[in-house]
Amino acid sequence: MIWQTYQLDNKTLKANEPITLWKTENGIIEISKGTLAKPIMLDDQRKGYVFHGQSKLLLDTIVETEKGAVGKPVEKEMTEPFLMLGDTETIQEHLSTADKQDLEIAGYENEQQLTARAKELCDRFFRRTSVCGHGTFGWNHGFIFAFPNNANKLDVLIAKDTNLIYRATDRVFLSNKGKAILKTPGEVIIAHSGRSFVVKRSCCV
Repeated sequence: MIWQTYQLDNKTLKANEPITLWKTENGIIEISKGTLAKPIMLDDQRKGYVFHGQSKLLLDTIVETEKGAVGKPVEKEMTEPFLMLGDTETIQEHLSTADKQDLEIAGYENEQQLTARAKELCDRFFRRTSVCGHGTFGWNHGFIFAFPNNANKLDVLIAKDTNLIYRATDRVFLSNKGKAILKTPGEVIIAHSGRSFVVKRSCCV
């Protein structure tokens, strides 16, 4: 993925109702009514959005081992802009054109301020496309989300069918068809077919 081939649409949209962007047995991402959406375009087609509004991320990153559950779930109430690439068709029908009042509620004086902030987020994301193998994962057949965190970096969630990759500052979690790997600064936990083992780590994720 090369950012120079993408562009932000001039239009600013808003959610007409609460929208579930992604949902599986592993987690859910939801945006609230009124959330602003700036479309990300490629060859005149929408390939994703930068969203800004009250949003929620719930993700099960717990690994079951013979000695019990290891890890903790991700629960984030998001108020900063975040990025989504993936299927936009089901989302489009729940969006409409935003007006000046919608922008003001989100803290923007005008549309240019939102566009600048969305572009800054896209610039940061596309500069680090090697993270989690974006280029080989086939994002156009699944979803990629990028969320700013308190360390001024991006947490990345990639989901495709039963595959899930989540990379944050404090953990890396991979899951697929009963297999799970959780990497933390202190250890690596691998679980598969009811068996698991732990490898202690001396370096950070």
